[in-house]
Amino acid sequence: MKVRSALAWMVIAGALVSWALMPGSTVYAQETVRYSCSAQVYEAFEKERLDAFTRQSGIKIDLFIASSSSAVNRLMYGVSDVASTARGLYYPLVESGYVETPFCRDPLAIIVNAQCPVDNLSEDQLTRIFSGTIKNWKEVGGPDKELMVVIPAKNTAAYENFERQAMRRKDITYDYLSYQSTGVIELVKRLPLAISFVAQGAAANQEKVKMVKVDGLASTDKDYPFYQEFSFITKGKPSGSAKAFIDHAFSDTGKDIIKKKGMMPVSRPQ
Repeated sequence: MKVRSALAWMVIAGALVSWALMPGSTVYAQETVRYSCSAQVYEAFEKERLDAFTRQSGIKIDLFIASSSSAVNRLMYGVSDVASTARGLYYPLVESGYVETPFCRDPLAIIVNAQCPVDNLSEDQLTRIFSGTIKNWKEVGGPDKELMVVIPAKNTAAYENFERQAMRRKDITYDYLSYQSTGVIELVKRLPLAISFVAQGAAANQEKVKMVKVDGLASTDKDYPFYQEFSFITKGKPSGSAKAFIDHAFSDTGKDIIKKKGMMPVSRPQ
């Protein structure tokens, strides 16, 4: 009887191991993905998704929030398994075997304090505001009060994308600078005369902040001129728990969050 009992337990143990290795099982339940996340990507997308991913997969997330450049640097130094970024991957990294997986397109919104009466600015007015030529809200249809220009740090994707798309590489003049790109949201909330820019998904549904139209186009309109693309970066083709983490962003859960924030899902590259 003892021999039969021992054999029975061996069969059960073997079955459990086989089940754990089957696709779709909780094989990742004890695993952790070390994730360095862009601040914009976190506020716009991951803040809502990460808990859902862990609940569905059992995979824990060791999260570090930083600028896009810092997130990628952490991946390069081997302290992360996955990074996310709001700007394209530099070509030398592509040549070195790093893989970029775009998953979302997000407008780069112009934000002001909710008390500001200005609802629309032209691209030319934006260039003149952020270059320091326009210094008073009265010049763009607002009150006779001095503008306060708030920007994210120059190493952030938001700054680089805005400088390239809106400023055409012209120098930006500013009054306040935030270390993290999403920090501009809090500054605009506290400064009634402030203006800044940030991922639309991060600014969506924020109290005391509103998004300004550009040449009559809302940030959610098809032809809105400024946008960013969110991507995951891995060293080599993603596999294991890192692949499961990335796959989840393309699931119905991930797509629903993206659409709810006024962003656009991107088809997964083949």
